[in-house]
Amino acid sequence: MKFNKIIEEDTQQIIDENNGLKELYDKSVMVTGASGMIGSYFIYTLIKLNEKYSANIKIIPVVRNINKLSSEIRSKNYVFPIVQDVVEKINYNEDVDFIIHSASPASPKIMKEKPVETNLANTMGTANTLIFARDYNSQGYLFISSREIYGDPINNEKYFTENDFGFVDHLIPRNAYAEGKKAAENMCIGFKEEYGLNTKIVRLAHTYGPGMSINDGRVQADFLKNIINNEDIILKSDGSSIRTYTYISDAISAMFKIILKGTEIVYNVSDERNEVSIKELAEKMISIYPEKRLKLKFEIEKDINTGYAPFKLGLLSSEKIRTELKWNAKYSIIDGFKRTIEFLKSK
Repeated sequence: MKFNKIIEEDTQQIIDENNGLKELYDKSVMVTGASGMIGSYFIYTLIKLNEKYSANIKIIPVVRNINKLSSEIRSKNYVFPIVQDVVEKINYNEDVDFIIHSASPASPKIMKEKPVETNLANTMGTANTLIFARDYNSQGYLFISSREIYGDPINNEKYFTENDFGFVDHLIPRNAYAEGKKAAENMCIGFKEEYGLNTKIVRLAHTYGPGMSINDGRVQADFLKNIINNEDIILKSDGSSIRTYTYISDAISAMFKIILKGTEIVYNVSDERNEVSIKELAEKMISIYPEKRLKLKFEIEKDINTGYAPFKLGLLSSEKIRTELKWNAKYSIIDGFKRTIEFLKSK
């Protein structure tokens, strides 16, 4: 199977940075949310291992809509899709060696408009996949959590380590995402302690790259849509919120290290070198294509409720994964977003 040039390079990077991912040879791997950006990159990497390195991996994508998996992927005799929602009992009756649970709404629009469904995907979805992992002898289980579980720093800390806590108002419906992730993390700990399941948790900062939707309502998606459509970027706020951005191949490489090599249960994944305000992100993205002569404009609205994460402070510290698992991100914001734009234009 021939991938897009950028995905081809990204999957090779992931494999090379993880010593060939030989621990996965002759194993079975289930990926929920397999049609999303994160899930699909796991699938692409596993396919490359089979096609280029004869790894003999049985791939089990879990998707709600089979049409979101390409016919090329579905046609592989080592791919066995499961078509269902993870809020239902997992409809599969064979042992699975590794489970990567990435099924969760990521769009602020969905979080705002469907808080119940957002919560259930993370709570019931995690419970169902953990029960399956317990009952079908899984060697490893990875839950993909989020920076949002930390909420706002209580003492104005700049960085959150894995042992820190912040404040999340559980009575705000949009926080169903953060609260669902927190409950799911507790389940991962519970299954480890009570049943001895080898569970791992990754807390991702803002992650972007090929496969992301430019219509999901996140600011980086809005900016990408502006760039591709040759439109000026218009900010509805002062753009002062600070974030870090991690390119998808860097994040996937980190997650493989966690599920295969991690000695602790939870790791932050964030590239602190790519720390920017929303305003600076817009400026950097405009700078990628100076020939477009795009501008940054402000149309600040009071009391706007977009569904964006409400947290303005508190970045993730990735010191633990960098020290313990020797992970380092490869791509800068400009290089990563340039790759993303090139991919989107090629599509």
